[in-house]
Amino acid sequence: MSRLSSTILAIGLAIGLISLLGPAPARAHDKKPIGDAVNELPLFDAHMHYKEPAWRQFPVESIVELMDRNGVAMALVSSTPDEGTIMLWEYAPNRIVPELRPYHGTAGSSNWSKSSGMGDYLAERLETYPHEGIGEFHIHRLDISDEPFFRTVIGLAKARDIYLHVHSDSAPIKWLYSLDPDVKIIWAHAGLGESAAGVFALMEEFPELVADTSLKEHAILGYDGQLDPEWEKIIFAFQDRLMVGSDTWINGQWENYTSIMDSNRAWLARLPEDVARKIAYQNAERLFGREISMEQIGTR
Repeated sequence: MSRLSSTILAIGLAIGLISLLGPAPARAHDKKPIGDAVNELPLFDAHMHYKEPAWRQFPVESIVELMDRNGVAMALVSSTPDEGTIMLWEYAPNRIVPELRPYHGTAGSSNWSKSSGMGDYLAERLETYPHEGIGEFHIHRLDISDEPFFRTVIGLAKARDIYLHVHSDSAPIKWLYSLDPDVKIIWAHAGLGESAAGVFALMEEFPELVADTSLKEHAILGYDGQLDPEWEKIIFAFQDRLMVGSDTWINGQWENYTSIMDSNRAWLARLPEDVARKIAYQNAERLFGREISMEQIGTR
């Protein structure tokens, strides 16, 4: 048989096999984007703060009204001090998942892990209120001399089967997992300043790591209205471990809350419906054992 005849025969066999097997299944990337129907999805805001400077300008009822207007059915809330979270949770217990931020008094983001009595403070608040996470807290600079304290924090979290919500780059996340590979972590802002390649690498290395994407909206969706290619890769690879968020760390974020959540819906709109639903609220349902729906809007 000539080389040409062999080639024709191989092509014919391949075509025949394709016809038997049918068309190749569509990749997730090839599915139709959810588009405007994203506005019908409830959102879980996985990074909300209700800090003391907001209490007078934005009383608790106004916070829930903002959530209602933006289709935010539920939120993971931490505050400086913790009293803000408790006020909001007591006002709308069916809408708020409280987590315990360590910052209070003179203990802030740069010194909280070295503040006297911090372990006792965390233990007392966790015993008193139904917090479902410790954080969001910062590790600005990794100090391995803090190991005994962080082992205490990890122990408090594991005893209650709750998350640590950690604002850091990748090194402290790796260090926390080295102290206990079973610790449950939400990576705040997906590392914030971490590159997309760094985010992918860390989430690939630690298959239980969860991340919120607050403050990443404009990195994910470019000014051309298309998903950033590197972030698209992250989203599809780790679609079961991402959640959106607002990070209302200053009052200006409350003033811009609608535009922030619109920005989140804008990039979710570029995803297939099943992926958009996961990141909008279904991952949070699984992680926090909740049922989340638009029926919660207008309720407390």
